Amino acid sequence: MAPNTWQRWTSADIPDQRGRTALITGANTGLGFETAKLLAERGASVIMACRNADKAAGAAARITASVPDATVSTLRLDLASLASVREAAERIRADHSRLDLLINNAGGIRPRYAVTGDGFESTFATNHLGPFAFTGLVLDLLLAVPGSRVVTVSSIGHRRGAINFDDLHFAHGYRYTHAYFQSKLANLMFTYELDRRLSATGVSTVAVAAHPGNARTEFGREMPLPVRVLMRPRLRLLTWWLMQSPQKAALATVRAAVDPDVRGGEYYGPPGRAQYTGYPTRVTSTPLSHDAAAQRRLWQESERLTGVAYLLGEPVPGTRS
Repeated sequence: MAPNTWQRWTSADIPDQRGRTALITGANTGLGFETAKLLAERGASVIMACRNADKAAGAAARITASVPDATVSTLRLDLASLASVREAAERIRADHSRLDLLINNAGGIRPRYAVTGDGFESTFATNHLGPFAFTGLVLDLLLAVPGSRVVTVSSIGHRRGAINFDDLHFAHGYRYTHAYFQSKLANLMFTYELDRRLSATGVSTVAVAAHPGNARTEFGREMPLPVRVLMRPRLRLLTWWLMQSPQKAALATVRAAVDPDVRGGEYYGPPGRAQYTGYPTRVTSTPLSHDAAAQRRLWQESERLTGVAYLLGEPVPGTRS
């Protein structure tokens, strides 16, 4: 049964998550923190995977202070470093035999051009290549759980994105908006291709995407001054139609992760044409995001760049997405 896209879905609709383990990247602040808190409140065992160990510990303490019986742990994970990705995956595999949810929430944007230690443009590395590699390295822990999910957080900015296969790392001219939009389009293409491959393999694990609309989070600290001004909480009475709280924005990710009616290859975010604010519903992405040939090419390039090969079959006609 398809989800009712017109029904208002709130935190009250989150099912009991006791007995489930959820790993959330970038969980120390903003949307990731709110996602972790909502799942912990419903009884999930939450792993907060973050770049900064001290900030992760502080965020975990804030959750346990408000949810005294919460089970929360932390994991150091820097998605811009393949070495860190592999180290974090090894630790998870050593400490856990299964994962019910992997939520690829962490993301970033670099106003100035930067290259990681692996030689990748930083935004593309953090937002796509790192999550691609980490998902592949822990995927078998998800495959061990019937009905497990991989949720990847994209953005309405994907609408302005294009995958520049001739210059994925912007070596020949960098605009931070183009880099960000490319990475968010890549998130969707990865989700759809992953879900098809999961379906072709015959497993019940699914891949789903979500986007928060426009949220007032620390993410905006890297944005130009006019955008930072608009994101200020003191202006919320004027910008209620444009910006929403991180608590409300996180519901799209949570719905994609736990709503029992969600199906593989779907995409969740605020409703309406603009999709800026509102309670989450099933939404659509651009035709470019559904280009199967481009998805396969991006997948192959991602495997080549990261050195992480998924043990999944090639998608076939008639599979999901």
